[in-house]
Amino acid sequence: MMRVLPLGVGDAFSALYYSSCLAVEAEGVWLLVDCPHPIRKILREASEQAGLSLDVGSFCAVVVTHLHADHSSGLEGFGYFAHFVLQNKVMLLAHPLVLEDLWPGHLHAGMKQLIATPEAEPTPMTLTDYFHLRPLDEGTPVEIGPFRIECRRTIHHIPTTALRIRAGGRCLGYSADTAFDPSLLAWLDEADLIIHETNLGVHTPYEKLAALPEALRRKMRLIHYTDFFQLDTSVIEPLCQGKLYDV
Repeated sequence: MMRVLPLGVGDAFSALYYSSCLAVEAEGVWLLVDCPHPIRKILREASEQAGLSLDVGSFCAVVVTHLHADHSSGLEGFGYFAHFVLQNKVMLLAHPLVLEDLWPGHLHAGMKQLIATPEAEPTPMTLTDYFHLRPLDEGTPVEIGPFRIECRRTIHHIPTTALRIRAGGRCLGYSADTAFDPSLLAWLDEADLIIHETNLGVHTPYEKLAALPEALRRKMRLIHYTDFFQLDTSVIEPLCQGKLYDV
């Protein structure tokens, strides 16, 4: 059995929801998919609503789909909490193109050095001082705990990967951020539950998803929607923050 807890369902501009991210569970092991800020508050509120208690130390790993801030801005806080409070490193999985930019383009400015005392000289730090890195592979699944993770590039502004996560005989598909892409939908169709984004611009229009065959729409849930998305009239069920879903 596999379960998924939407921690946030909104887009980068939302005033109503946290940014889109997911907690996935199988065999009592939790996996975090994307990591926006403020991640500990996001975890506390969504997990309490679901009758759980999730925090940084609850996860075997973090999977990052891409480096837009609404999907990765919480990595600094997540990594620092693990380093200073839990005194361990975070297992971090991402596509090689995402890992390539993660330190120089995202985390370096805030995490490049530490001082042991106010009088001490700064000690240089690197990405691997905070994180164990596991590259995702477009050709070969990557295993972590009970999870088997497959990835595929999407159509987006920067390198972004959709995911198929398998565990307990079930498969969860996640589009991540993407323009409408029939070939991606065919890839995701193997999943028992598909979480697909919908938004404006270089994202997937709701109308395109609403026109899909009923069998595909029936196992699809929406995420990353705007504040003005019409939840009540959608022919595809929008995900709710803090609600547990069986895969």
